[in-house]
Parts: sequence; structure tokens; C-alpha cells
Amino acid sequence: MDIPVRKHPMPEIAAFVAELRHAFGDATIDEAVARGKAGEPTFFAHENGRTVGTQAADTVNCWRVDDSVRDRHFCRGCDGLCIGTETRCSQRR
Repeated sequence: MDIPVRKHPMPEIAAFVAELRHAFGDATIDEAVARGKAGEPTFFAHENGRTVGTQAADTVNCWRVDDSVRDRHFCRGCDGLCIGTETRCSQRR
């Protein structure tokens, strides 16, 4: 019997959140998502006509995911000095 593979309704957001989980840990991301679902502007995602979380009233200070962010890699213990450069965290150490 073939079991149908269910495609995620927000695949790009799911992949991005998986990378955030890897970088910051499940507990941190779970808390941000749960608070966003509860009405706080800590997490908001929109993809394929679906939304999750609470959008911030001040959209100037939100983090929009575009092509420059999709290819970014996050490392545990990152001090952020690599952001905006061509150097990855692992190359700085």
C-alpha cells in the first residue's frame, strides 16, 4: 500500500523555521511561534495565501525573508559579525 506524501502548505516558511530551530533551539522558536499564535507580534508568516501568527503593527522593523536571507546559514554561538559579509561564521573561527 502506498502512503501518500503530504506536502507542507508553507514549504519555504517550514524550511526557514527548521533552520531557525537548528540555530536557536526548539524551545526558543516554539515559544516565539506560540506567542505569535496567541496574539503577540513575535512570529508572523505568510505563504501560499496562508498566514500564521500575529503581524506586527510596525512593519518597518519586521524581518522580510527574501533571496538574500534564504541562503544564509546560522551557527550556534554566532556573534553576528559575519552578517552582511561574504564570510560565513565557520570561516571566521
